[in-house]
Amino acid sequence: QVQLVESGGGLVQAGGSLRISCEASGRTFSSNVMGWFRQAPGKDREFVAAISKNGGNTDYADSAKGRFTISRDNAKNTVYLQMNGLKPEDTTVYYCASRKNFYPTLTSSALMYTYWGQGTQVTVSS
Repeated sequence: QVQLVESGGGLVQAGGSLRISCEASGRTFSSNVMGWFRQAPGKDREFVAAISKNGGNTDYADSAKGRFTISRDNAKNTVYLQMNGLKPEDTTVYYCASRKNFYPTLTSSALMYTYWGQGTQVTVSS
């Protein structure tokens, strides 16, 4: 079982930066592919970024490429999402997710992730 707790959300002006974090419990964090998703009210959960177990491979949604960076610190059981050049349309709740430790492939499908955090709100003012 993996428990995920996000933090670092908040209010930022358009063009600003924010780093959100997700700390995982359990001994398998370094074996798990991790991802960030976001979901606006009334919409489907949207893929943002994913990172491989050792951090060597990453994948991004088109909306995140060039602005967001996903990274992880396995010693701290933490995955990060650095968001630069934020836009008002980035406003929503951001969720951290983890695949089970025997699935090594990066994926943008929310269905492939087993464990989810409670979410952290990011609000970008214009």
